[in-house]
Amino acid sequence: MTPDLLHHGGRLAEAARLYGGEPAQWLDLSTGLNPAPWSPPQDLHVDWHALPDPEALSALEHAAAHHFGADPRHVCAVPGSETALRLLADMLALPGRALVPAYRTHAEGFARSRTIAFAAPTEGAEAVVLANPNNPDGLLRGCEAVINWHDMIAAEGGWLIVDEAFADCHPQTSVAAHVAEGRRLIVLRSFGKFFGLAGLRLGFVIAPPYLLRRLRALIGSWPLHTAALELGRAAYTDTAWIERTRAELPLRAAALDAVLQRHGLAPQGVCSLFRYLSGVDAAKLFERLAGARILTRPFAQRPDTLRLGVPAAPAALERLDRALAHD
Repeated sequence: MTPDLLHHGGRLAEAARLYGGEPAQWLDLSTGLNPAPWSPPQDLHVDWHALPDPEALSALEHAAAHHFGADPRHVCAVPGSETALRLLADMLALPGRALVPAYRTHAEGFARSRTIAFAAPTEGAEAVVLANPNNPDGLLRGCEAVINWHDMIAAEGGWLIVDEAFADCHPQTSVAAHVAEGRRLIVLRSFGKFFGLAGLRLGFVIAPPYLLRRLRALIGSWPLHTAALELGRAAYTDTAWIERTRAELPLRAAALDAVLQRHGLAPQGVCSLFRYLSGVDAAKLFERLAGARILTRPFAQRPDTLRLGVPAAPAALERLDRALAHD
């Protein structure tokens, strides 16, 4: 296993080079992406010749705001929420605090960063980053608890940044509607996780308008390409697909739970896009599955944990079942 496989999921070419086969032969369970992605309508037209239209950007942001339950004035589209976090870290110019376990980027985005436990007090004005649902353990915290923590952080002059990359599966827990001019609250949303189109690199910052004005000045006049504008708007207005997907994903996750439990594993987390295993020999389990050309997500700092994305089809789940049975 190379350091690259410990850093991010989705590195099929690297996995194939190390363990054999072609990337297309692998089952990729190393990411938390919807395994059954949204498909654009056939009549959707993308004009690659024209510069991205500011009105199309506004239309995308309004459609996304409606989906998030947020005020459109507080929503800014960005080329990926990871990029946005790094820009926000520079803008806020505060020492950072991030939960562990959590996204590696949450700590890396800040020049000075230390860990913090949920609901713990800060030490003066600090920028705290929280993923909800959390990655990689899938822990979900209630809206009221998150807002209460924000109030504690804001009282010290700090900011709470809530990364809701997986919140599309749990809209009732989002705090996007609580973003307001008088709050020191920022919410990040990701398009690629729930809609399964991570390659589009589309995300959103939900923040007070004065902060968004500074952010827009940094990202420039054309932060997104035309396809992202058109595909994003169409996806966020496809309410039938969204409702159907919210119903289907938990069923797929439950099927994965059943397979893992059958092999003596105890899956954790409520996010229906991935499951988390702790207290396991992660290196051995990773190697066994890689030998069957199934890629999972190990963690350098937590050698007893492994994350698995939810397979899309019964055939993929059966393939995982067979690989786990072969010791």
